[in-house]
Amino acid sequence: MSGYRMKSTLVRTTLVVGLAAGLSATLQGCFLAVGAAAGGGALVATDRRTLGAQTEDREIQVKAISQINGSLGGDAHVNVTVFNRRVLLTGEVPDDASKQKAESVVRGINNVHAIVNELTVGPAVDFSSRTNDTYLEGRVKTALIAEKDLSANNFKVVAEGGSIYLMGLVTQDEGAQGANVASRVPGVTKVVKVFQYIEPSEAVAAAAAAASASSASAPTAAAAPDDVTTGAVPDSSVTSKPLDQQPPAPVSNSNVQPGSPQAVK
Repeated sequence: MSGYRMKSTLVRTTLVVGLAAGLSATLQGCFLAVGAAAGGGALVATDRRTLGAQTEDREIQVKAISQINGSLGGDAHVNVTVFNRRVLLTGEVPDDASKQKAESVVRGINNVHAIVNELTVGPAVDFSSRTNDTYLEGRVKTALIAEKDLSANNFKVVAEGGSIYLMGLVTQDEGAQGANVASRVPGVTKVVKVFQYIEPSEAVAAAAAAASASSASAPTAAAAPDDVTTGAVPDSSVTSKPLDQQPPAPVSNSNVQPGSPQAVK
């Protein structure tokens, strides 16, 4: 084959591969968009916050991250978590002045109702510590999902330096049960409750509304065949017994500081 024909063949092959990849990405993007649209209603329905509060939480978080980064610079590592207009600050800052500055910045953002400042003074943790926190956060979420008579959807889990912070709109009993579950997860050094408590009647009403919305939007699940055992353990070597156990980590309440709902930025 001549050099010219070989070059032409390579060009055509490259164009075909590129077109196929582009079409695949486009179709995948369409699928993800449809999936997100279909599942969005269910996610909103299971959240006890109002739709307005969810929107404001996202706005507060974006503003807080931007303004704190602009005020403190690169020496600080600050995580901002917002739930129902309550802001949790975790991470590391170089000095106490920076810690207070971060809180002051958040207090100046509109619609912040409360602030929980859990920033620690010291050097920023390394990548491996952050990776461990991500892993620990996942283990706590899994434990909450596995807990009987408890909805993990009602809890927001934040891990920082081995500490677990629990946020959410929960009843007193739900909060105590969730904190107990988190405290027994191996690797957790302490659990801090950052909850906003609601009455049991409010929880019942929220559950009924979520169930109604889910049944209206979710397709009917197909019944399992009679000869299939669902949820069976496939191997006798697999067990539900924890791989490792530890005494429960200490549980405490957060120190909640007032925000400034009337502040305008």
